[in-house]
Amino acid sequence: MPMLSVGTEQGTPVELYYEVHGAGKPVVLIHGWPLSGRSWEKQVPALVEAGYKVVTYDRRGFGWSTQADGGYDYDTLASDLKKLIDTLDLNDATIVGFSMGGGEVARYLSSYGTGRVNKAVFAAAVPPYLYKADDNPEGGLDNATINQFLEGVKATVLPS
Repeated sequence: MPMLSVGTEQGTPVELYYEVHGAGKPVVLIHGWPLSGRSWEKQVPALVEAGYKVVTYDRRGFGWSTQADGGYDYDTLASDLKKLIDTLDLNDATIVGFSMGGGEVARYLSSYGTGRVNKAVFAAAVPPYLYKADDNPEGGLDNATINQFLEGVKATVLPS
């Protein structure tokens, strides 16, 4: 059973169970709560048949991975994902986050950039709270950024 050590939590080693199927451009499938990597078992064969290398894993606390006492914040989960991507030396990857896994995708991209990632997919995602406000001073989106985004959308979809 392939396991990846991602560090310790309160002195206990944390390992992630993962599987790699096929060959080709990598696709990393990130499950939501309270699922495991097995939740993608219907999609994996189709992606492999289409010529992709498919990586699934059990996020910490789920499936065969360590049931850690902590480390369930998005920073730690994104760090786990980075260690998986780096260890498997994945480049030009598509990362797909379902439900809470989408929050992990968002945090990974904001923390580590797109150096190894070509595409990101948010499938019924629950991203972290991104709006910068008094109760969330580290949020990345202030009013000016949101308005700029909305103006861009309007210019793209509304007739002139």
